[in-house]
Amino acid sequence: MAYGGYEQGGAAPRSYRAIKILLAGGFGVGKTTLVGAVSEIRPLRTEEPLTESSAGMDNTVGVERKTTTTVAMDFGRITLREDLVLYLFGTPGQERFWFMWDELAVGALGAVVLADTRRLADCFPAIDYFERREIPFIIALNCFDGARRYSAEDVRIALDLDPGLPIVICDARSRESAKEVLIALVEHVLSVADEPVSR
Repeated sequence: MAYGGYEQGGAAPRSYRAIKILLAGGFGVGKTTLVGAVSEIRPLRTEEPLTESSAGMDNTVGVERKTTTTVAMDFGRITLREDLVLYLFGTPGQERFWFMWDELAVGALGAVVLADTRRLADCFPAIDYFERREIPFIIALNCFDGARRYSAEDVRIALDLDPGLPIVICDARSRESAKEVLIALVEHVLSVADEPVSR
């Protein structure tokens, strides 16, 4: 059995590549759900119950039934090939935990900004964060039951996004939908890497 890139029993080391992807967005947008839906391992979660003391800090409009919050990160893993592993890191959504983002972003290949059309403004901090650090990202619109649907172009205008930035519709509960989001991100990262550097 392989462990940490090495075979047990003294066999020669097996090299593999690890790709780090971030999932960011506002509070209650579905980051923990998406990591759990797509991870091949039981995801690491750092969720804690919401308390009365957080009532004044956490905007629960639209997610009134939410009882927990991520305080550090979510972590999941997907093996794409024998020599290629994707590590997913979900960031905390509340402003008081944003200091974690700098640590989580180190070495990230790209990011998915998960958005909820009921609270679209909540994804602005994540968009700003990745634009400032020049980390390639895409927008994934998580479709919540009963929420009004908007076209990708309407969302692009509302968020003032570049025409080439991918926007995908998803259901964070669905493994197949989550995989499509990650595929879109990897394709975007590859296309950005192929672009000539402007001088």
